[in-house]
Amino acid sequence: MQQPYFRFEIIHQSKRSKARVGRIHTPHGVIDTPCFVGVGTNGSLKAIDNLDPCMEDLSLMFCNTYHMMVQPGTALVKEFGGLHTFINRKGPLITDSGGFQVFSLAYGGVANEIKSRGVKKNDGCVLKITEEGVTFRSYRDGQKIFLSPETSVQAQKDLAADIIIPLDELPPFHIKARSLLEALHRTHRWEERSLRYHLAQPQQQAMYAVIHGGIDPELRAFSCRTLTQQPFDGFAIGGSLGRNTAEMIQTVTDTVPHLPDPFPRHLLGIADLPSLAACIPLGIDSFDSAYPTRAARHGTLFTDQGNLKIEQGRYRNQAGPIEPGCPCSTCTQYHVSYLHHLFKAREPIILTLLSRHNVVYMTRYMKRMREAICADTC
Repeated sequence: MQQPYFRFEIIHQSKRSKARVGRIHTPHGVIDTPCFVGVGTNGSLKAIDNLDPCMEDLSLMFCNTYHMMVQPGTALVKEFGGLHTFINRKGPLITDSGGFQVFSLAYGGVANEIKSRGVKKNDGCVLKITEEGVTFRSYRDGQKIFLSPETSVQAQKDLAADIIIPLDELPPFHIKARSLLEALHRTHRWEERSLRYHLAQPQQQAMYAVIHGGIDPELRAFSCRTLTQQPFDGFAIGGSLGRNTAEMIQTVTDTVPHLPDPFPRHLLGIADLPSLAACIPLGIDSFDSAYPTRAARHGTLFTDQGNLKIEQGRYRNQAGPIEPGCPCSTCTQYHVSYLHHLFKAREPIILTLLSRHNVVYMTRYMKRMREAICADTC
């Protein structure tokens, strides 16, 4: 049952695919879907001020509970009235459980696993995983921190985001089938505990369940059956999604049919352009990623003609914007030649100028996708 302070409506269902245009109504505004969700790890997208004009069309922003717990502490954020007032953002916010960062410390990323560089569990960061939760050391000062379903939700209550995520276990891609099943069952129990704790004090917040099961379609279906029986407000697809884009797309393809239509669907941690083009037609409504700002910091800019590498010599004398017609203030006010110069000179302001363009590109891209869905061309 949808809550009066949080509801999802489907505006148009494409006749060509499973893509849909929708609106998520939250206490801090409406989220038009499908949408790109910018990741502000510490309460700010890297190199971008929350009052920057490029943030106006970013209808949902993602903040990381783990990092906010470690520094400055969620209790301090609560004293300021929650994340919205602390970071000076009026629009909707979503926070994660902190589990992704904790388990990443233990196992490393998929790229490291594939290259046999995965970090072994209990390497000194994550000390203990039990039914009650996980104990780990702060990356900042080495202090022991205990994260349970209940403490994770309470931290997100302190942050007061519009959408919160229950604690889940993220096993590595290369894991034995029996261990994956054990982790899946534990995740389901943790998520149900998180939901109970949340519902005892809703605070006008919504909670998304996180679907797990690795790349096993049967486990993904089982996870959907288990979690859709609980009164979650939406569903996120998380966990290990494969070694490459093709495996990720197949996993999403296998998972979405088991999720109920009237609820929003979020794909955790993925929002590169090829993945968006493939997953929006599958019926995914929102995508979060730090990739656009990370790419900008490395000099990669998004355009409809493909990525532009600003450090390349060909741009030394180029007049005009990064992309003609782009309304971002970087494109309307500066020549590519000047941006090339700033990047080569390593001037700090270049990080803002390039990141601003990529964020605007993403929001414009999603707007075009919504228009295409309404025209039944996507």
